[in-house]
Amino acid sequence: MRLVLAGTPSVAIPSFEALLASDHEVTAVVTRPDAARGRSKRLVPSEVGQWAADHGIPALKPMHPRDPEFVAALTELAPDACPVVAYGALVPQHVLDIPRYGWVNLHFSLLPRWRGAAPVQRAVMAGDGVTGATTFRLVRELDAGPVYGTTEMALTGTETAGEVLEALAHTGARLLLDTIDALATTEPAEQDDEAAVTLAPKITVEEARIDWTRQADEIDRLVRGCSPEPMAWTTIGDERFKVALGRPTDEAGLAPGEVRVEKRRVLVGSGTTALELVRVQPQGKKEMAGADWGRGLRDAAVRFA
Repeated sequence: MRLVLAGTPSVAIPSFEALLASDHEVTAVVTRPDAARGRSKRLVPSEVGQWAADHGIPALKPMHPRDPEFVAALTELAPDACPVVAYGALVPQHVLDIPRYGWVNLHFSLLPRWRGAAPVQRAVMAGDGVTGATTFRLVRELDAGPVYGTTEMALTGTETAGEVLEALAHTGARLLLDTIDALATTEPAEQDDEAAVTLAPKITVEEARIDWTRQADEIDRLVRGCSPEPMAWTTIGDERFKVALGRPTDEAGLAPGEVRVEKRRVLVGSGTTALELVRVQPQGKKEMAGADWGRGLRDAAVRFA
């Protein structure tokens, strides 16, 4: 089967490696345009764009998938299908119609739960006990296309969103390859349980702010759901302080936001029990262990707002 792959961040690469190693013919990659990074503002390809260059695969980088030049190029490539993993742009219907088997998306949730840009983050923040990945035919409506297959993953309540996404990127790669292998003979099933639909919009910076009056378990889920990006944050005076990883404890007696430095750990009060700061990133500094940050405070009194 002739394939044009579409994706942008590194989470797509395990799937693309699996497809490239299969009997299918990968003719090109579609990814977001190169972006300016660093102080020099040098244009840098996306992680998938760099992967394509490393493998000598032509890369199409339209500003928008409706651009006539891109539509003409994709039409000329005549793919049978376009496997998609986190491409990052909406594809119009006339472009979805170019491959005879359509665009097949690998989405990191058990649809119809968590349709949108941040399904793994939302699943962790909500305290879901199970998540997974789904392959479905891309349609105009957000993540609403008919489903080819799913794979499940149990959550223990300790994983960060980054850890879950990394695991699903690899198990999902197998699912996507199996889906493409059987594409010509499989009829996908419609998502007909509208009552089960939940949305997973991108997490805003303000949404990642820690409210220390919330329960310790809720704060822990927020921190893990926002790790590694955008990372949960709080403030010390006017400075922003990021929390990469926390751990609920049974310790009581601290007011919300109150900090207690102990010999081997730092505790912060919440609306219930205290949260231990496991990994933190003070403003202008690299990420470090919470205990190391606490030792640097010496006897200074600190309180999070």
